[in-house]
Amino acid sequence: MKTLKKYSAGILLTILLAVIALLISRFIPMHLISGSVFSLIIGMLLNPLISKYTTFSTGIQFVSKRVLKISIVLMGLTLSFSQVLQVGKYSLIVMCFTLFTAFGGGYLVGKLFNMNWKLSSLISAGTGICGGSAIAAIAPVIDSQDKDIAYAISATFIFDVIMVILFPIAGRYFGMSDMGFGLWAGTAVNDTSSVVAAGYAFSDAAGAYSVIVKLTRTLSIIPTVMIFSIINAKLNQKKQIIDNKSINKPKINFKKIFPYFILLFLLMVAIKSTGIISNSISNSASNISKFLMIMALGAIGLKTNFKEVSQSGFKPMMHGFIISTLVVVVSFGVQILLGQL
Repeated sequence: MKTLKKYSAGILLTILLAVIALLISRFIPMHLISGSVFSLIIGMLLNPLISKYTTFSTGIQFVSKRVLKISIVLMGLTLSFSQVLQVGKYSLIVMCFTLFTAFGGGYLVGKLFNMNWKLSSLISAGTGICGGSAIAAIAPVIDSQDKDIAYAISATFIFDVIMVILFPIAGRYFGMSDMGFGLWAGTAVNDTSSVVAAGYAFSDAAGAYSVIVKLTRTLSIIPTVMIFSIINAKLNQKKQIIDNKSINKPKINFKKIFPYFILLFLLMVAIKSTGIISNSISNSASNISKFLMIMALGAIGLKTNFKEVSQSGFKPMMHGFIISTLVVVVSFGVQILLGQL
């Protein structure tokens, strides 16, 4: 009973925060700004008040860590390997180029701006894969600070808002086909809700195709999380050698660093791929996953102070805009080369 009481206050607070954030997002035209963003921002606004009370801390910590991973796992029930085949080889080629641009370009820009590599990587993940979901999935395996998560999500969502408005205008200006525009939006716009808004603003066919492309793009979370867990372990190993001033290279414990929640995510994708999961169950899992994600980002917001985030300066925001712009241009350029527009 004591354990339940210790967690309940914080969990109930994040549930309330998620409900409020969802209600606010529904008043925004075309759901331009997702509930996750509102939840994060409201949480950060409440941080100075809530941080004074230890009653909430255990539950908030639980939601920001454990519930976050559960939301990622459930997301797997919305995806299937057949989607990869459905979008076709051209879509996969474009995705490979945009992912390379996001992470390769993000690394170089991060170095140029002398940024914290973890914040730089989170922004690249949000831009290259799927906005807040990718940031949330990678953050635990590289031991990111809550302020970095908050800044990375802010950097990607601001660009998304602009792209939802400009993408349909640009698509019509360039005379793009429904499939070409769907592929462009699905590979270059970050958050799923923004992809839906941009795609369907062009046409129903473009919207449907952009969603399939976007969901397939989400599958790249799996190798990305694995790679970053190894990178983080290698860097921690190097730091340990320097701190201990030892010539003996400590071994990396792969069992300890392995992100097991990604295996569960992959299992959910495999189950969805068998066809035994109906669309209604998949939709329910999607809604639960989104709500848990909103709760988790609200919890992260409650643990994050605006002053700490502002200390990162303007460079990370510029990083996000530069990488997002590069991804948009590369996606469009590759399609021209492939003759898919």
